[in-house]
Amino acid sequence: MDFTRFNFHPRIAAGIAAAGYVTPTPIQAQAIPPVMGGRDVMGLAQTGTGKTAAFVLPILHRLMNGPHGRVRALVIAPTRELAEQINEAVTVLGRQARIRSATVYGGVNINPQIQKLRAGVDIAVACPGRLLDHISQGTIDLAQLDVLVLDEADQMFDMGFLPDIRRILKHLPSGRQTLLFSATMPPDIRTLAQDILRDPVTVQVGNTAPPVTVTHALYPVAQHLKTPLLLELLHHTDTESVLVFTRTKHRAKRLGEQLAKAGYTATSLQGNLSQNRRQAALDGFRDGSFQILVATDIAARGIDVSQVSHVINYDIPDTAEAYVHRIGRTGRAARSGDAFTLVTGDDSAMVRTIERTLGTSLELRTVADFDYSVPAPRNDQEFARPPRQPQPGRNRSTPKNTAAPAAAPQQKGNGPRQSPGRSPQENHRTTPAAGTSRARRTRTQRTR
Repeated sequence: MDFTRFNFHPRIAAGIAAAGYVTPTPIQAQAIPPVMGGRDVMGLAQTGTGKTAAFVLPILHRLMNGPHGRVRALVIAPTRELAEQINEAVTVLGRQARIRSATVYGGVNINPQIQKLRAGVDIAVACPGRLLDHISQGTIDLAQLDVLVLDEADQMFDMGFLPDIRRILKHLPSGRQTLLFSATMPPDIRTLAQDILRDPVTVQVGNTAPPVTVTHALYPVAQHLKTPLLLELLHHTDTESVLVFTRTKHRAKRLGEQLAKAGYTATSLQGNLSQNRRQAALDGFRDGSFQILVATDIAARGIDVSQVSHVINYDIPDTAEAYVHRIGRTGRAARSGDAFTLVTGDDSAMVRTIERTLGTSLELRTVADFDYSVPAPRNDQEFARPPRQPQPGRNRSTPKNTAAPAAAPQQKGNGPRQSPGRSPQENHRTTPAAGTSRARRTRTQRTR
């Protein structure tokens, strides 16, 4: 089977050939025909299965007919990285068709986006928060929309985007074609699918089975010894490109710094980075400038790197589906891969859940000559935030020689605010109060 069976427009077929596509993946083989037939589709597929091309190619084919220069296809994604990845696929596959696209997300200046939209685009790839900004300002016209795609719908739910999605839907034509893709299908996403899809075709490919080329291993260790054990593993393991997952973005940042200090070419990908720094981290990981990338689940949804040799779970994920999703980033294209998970005594229940999902027991391993008996420090400061420095000019109204009661720093009225419904991926600046709460949560997790 090859792509000629779909009878794409000659210019789309030329783009496919130029991109080096030969044989459709299972999700492409099953999803492309009903999408090209105009049906609503619900696709269940994990990262690395080729689902982006499964909806991009039929959309490009459809847009060859009809007017150009107006938004006829809208793809909504949860993160900036994923939006850029989708837009890159549109650019590569649609180059011969001269179809124009634009990304729309927060964390960057809105004016260049407005200029692109005014110049005329056929496809908009957007994150929910910034898309709502454009809708409210009247800088995007969705009246002629033919196709809506919700990609990584489960992650949008995890990030609290479902209310925004429902607000966006009110501004879209009811006669559109709707495609929904998700790695997992929690109840809220299934309810959304029932509300917005009309007589959908369901395509399910590999959403519960990890690649058979991946070897799994568990490394039991105390929480305070995770970083030393990780360094020991990296020192004794023949690795190429390593993706390390942490639970929080603060931990991702600190761990990336520690690995770099230890001599590794390492970086982190997390929500507090500017868009330029996030893109530099991704590009450096793809081209090999960085051997190790430390990321959170949310940030990693935009990572599509075929040469990852090892996935290491510094923190075990919250669900078995998330575990499968994480390790799906290694063992691709018939290459072998390894998935290492550092586990503490508190993780035993999740380990059993993952083993039931995989249908097999995971191997327990220890590292020779590693000292597992080192006691925890009295105050574990490994991932603690530095103390806040006093701000000059604060509490000027306090009378001299009068002790002022201790209080948490307060955000001034004219300071930066996070827009409603906007995720940290779209607003990389947070208020002092929000930073304080995250620090408290991090300290609480460490002491459990």
